[in-house]
Amino acid sequence: MGCTSYTGFVPESGQLPLIVVAGPTASGKSHLAIRLALEFGGEIVNCDSLQLYRGFDIGTAKPAAAELAEVPHHLINVLDPSEQSNAGQWARMAAAAVEDIASRGKLPVIAGGTGFYVRALLEGLAPGPERDPALRKALALREARRNGFLHRLLRRLDPSSAARIHVNDLNKLTRAVEICIGTGRPASAVFAGGRAELRGYRALKLVLNPPRDALHRAIENRAGAMWRGGLLDEVRGLLDAGVPPRAKPFESLGYKEALAYLQGRMSEAEAIERTIIGTRQYAKRQITWFRRESGVEWIEGFGHAPETVRAAASRVSAFLCEFTFMKVC
Repeated sequence: MGCTSYTGFVPESGQLPLIVVAGPTASGKSHLAIRLALEFGGEIVNCDSLQLYRGFDIGTAKPAAAELAEVPHHLINVLDPSEQSNAGQWARMAAAAVEDIASRGKLPVIAGGTGFYVRALLEGLAPGPERDPALRKALALREARRNGFLHRLLRRLDPSSAARIHVNDLNKLTRAVEICIGTGRPASAVFAGGRAELRGYRALKLVLNPPRDALHRAIENRAGAMWRGGLLDEVRGLLDAGVPPRAKPFESLGYKEALAYLQGRMSEAEAIERTIIGTRQYAKRQITWFRRESGVEWIEGFGHAPETVRAAASRVSAFLCEFTFMKVC
């Protein structure tokens, strides 16, 4: 049996291989994931939190129809804009997709830049209460009236979490306070209670690492291409179809600036510049996140470069050779 295919076989160890292709925005993750899936008999599970939404295509750099036709993709266009998405929900859907792919003798390839979602799938999330919209709204109002309210509240409820979360990270602060109030326990204690990690798989985590200057140019080029390629028309169409401006996907980079331009709150030049700056900052946070993750293997360059594809394919081939397979009777 070769190292690059295992259709009809199961590993003697009881574990199956799983590939993760991650990295900063505009680094070519989708292209690399498709090339690896084609070479190794894989199917792709989307790990971009915005590509889950129907209708939000241009601003999310969603794979084109031709790319989606090359390799089966899972968890793209599965949510309406009015629906909420979170790491726990995605992890449950992704685990089901991974199980389905592997059950058919295919290689699951997780592709995307949402690092927290990858962690939620592989390591699991601590059990916690569901989101409470009314509580979140009340907390947001208090924070708007007085900056720092959430952090001060969390210091009283859970000093350990407050010491770990930055005062300006309102998403994490809100969730931590929500857990404290919803469970009656410190969020740090809830998280220490155990996680439901993905079992039966061993993951190879490949993270793209393009040169910073080149990545910044790619981000600038992508922003311009999206703006010229119909982003405004897409936003107009979504609004005309009844998607409210407050819908969650409209909070994302590119869309919120396009919305501000259409509403007369920003000039075109300002909207594009803010998109570029915000995306660069986001890419920096993504890189920082993956540098803190354990077991990451960095692949230098962009995912569309032939030498990068060869390097990644060589590593995947070696990884698959670490598995001993036996034929199913």
